[in-house]
Amino acid sequence: MLYDYVIVGAGSAGAILATRLTENPATSVLLLEAGRDFPHIEQLPEEVRFNSSRTDKLISDSEHNWNFEGKASSLGEPMNVPRGKVTGGSSAINAQIFLRGESDDYDTWASWGNSEWSYQKVLPFFRRLENDQDFRDDYHGSDGPIYARREPRENWAPPQAAFYNACRSAGFADVPDHNNPDSTGVGPMPRNDLDGTRVSTAIGYLGMSRHRLNLTIRSECLANRVVFNDDRAVGVEVESGGETFTAEGREIILSAGAVGSPHLLMLSGVGPRAQLEQYGISVVRDLPGVGQNLRDHPQLALAWSTKPGYDLRRLNTFGLSLRYTATGSHLRNDMMIIMLSYATDWDSRGVMGSRPLGIGMIAHLYLALSSGELRLQSADPRVQPFLDYRMLSHPFDIERMKEEVRLCMKLADHPDFAEIIDCRVRPTDEELATEEALEDWMLRTVSTGHHISCTCKMGPADDPMAVVDQFGRVHGLRGLRVADASIMPDCVRANTNVPTMMIGERVADFLASGR
Repeated sequence: MLYDYVIVGAGSAGAILATRLTENPATSVLLLEAGRDFPHIEQLPEEVRFNSSRTDKLISDSEHNWNFEGKASSLGEPMNVPRGKVTGGSSAINAQIFLRGESDDYDTWASWGNSEWSYQKVLPFFRRLENDQDFRDDYHGSDGPIYARREPRENWAPPQAAFYNACRSAGFADVPDHNNPDSTGVGPMPRNDLDGTRVSTAIGYLGMSRHRLNLTIRSECLANRVVFNDDRAVGVEVESGGETFTAEGREIILSAGAVGSPHLLMLSGVGPRAQLEQYGISVVRDLPGVGQNLRDHPQLALAWSTKPGYDLRRLNTFGLSLRYTATGSHLRNDMMIIMLSYATDWDSRGVMGSRPLGIGMIAHLYLALSSGELRLQSADPRVQPFLDYRMLSHPFDIERMKEEVRLCMKLADHPDFAEIIDCRVRPTDEELATEEALEDWMLRTVSTGHHISCTCKMGPADDPMAVVDQFGRVHGLRGLRVADASIMPDCVRANTNVPTMMIGERVADFLASGR
């Protein structure tokens, strides 16, 4: 069968594209997913359905996680990189933080030759996807498929209330809505959580569309490569159940994520010529930007043990965050601290364990200047690409993160923490003894903020590192688009799930309008 669209990846963007495109009953869509599909909420495994306060099952142990490996920094050990391997993709395994990013992020994208991505033009698509339970104004949607809510003050755990008071005492503003474009300061984080259930795109979007006769969802299908006829993409070679077949489409859309989409492009002969030839892959299009410009939010985890007898069980993990601007930075809200009402042990790969340590804060650098790359390691699609993040390789990133670590410790000294905190566990006094020791600790322990992006950046044809144009079309090829976090030119100042959903909505609108 020849489909109008073959979409690879049923994640944060792919599930949305499939749903929006099949609103036209004359349009046929095949949605391919490497992981499993669970058509009903009741069938979802615990770690996929519930937030961390409702289950003891760790997503790091789940078959629904690709569990990639990456290198964070020059001193870092191999680092775990979780990505969703299930319908819903990473929206089905994430922390449910519902942030959009700064309006400046999108206006900057537009200034780089992507005029369709200004804040004014993307705002309607943010509103279209969300059902905000707390705010009804020009910045929020109220009838979209993805719920957003904030934890009311009366439900804050004592460590979260102490964090809020510490931030206010330090001079930071109160923020009831972190998605208001003028907000900065401390307040509850919006989350796509409904009564403890993670509202992924599999629930919110495929729940609306999977009954449609013009949508075919095929799970447990590994895409090996895009098939070309000269410079036109005509299908996808797929392996399923031990058999290999070609799914044919008038247009192929890669929504396999910031790891999967550039990897699939290179396996298909689209990418840096030298890498492709090194692994015996015939070059269809020499695009040096594929896999480059890898971006993320470097994070450092700080932890304090609690007083004897303090009950850490079943406290709301994520509740409050502080967004602020680092000293000497012209990048507004380039830092964020998340307050954890409990912290657990982490292994050497950055995988969160189950043994409670106490309470914690996560220090994020929300607009890093450092960037890395994704490189092929084999022509075998089962061998993941090498993920070289190169975090904290820029001097200003180091200086900002040092300041943030010190701010976390200052906040923990607030009197409201006196009845909660016993002593600091991470970093140790030795690791803070000198500037060099602190920098060494940071480079050894920095980890992914789980927001890998920008590996197929959008940009005009005269940008030598651009992979797609602003409509998601791969430069120099026909019938092939990319629509996911990989096309971001730079990582936004937010958890990337909601911006990626917006990308799905935006590209679906381009397609529906013939662009």
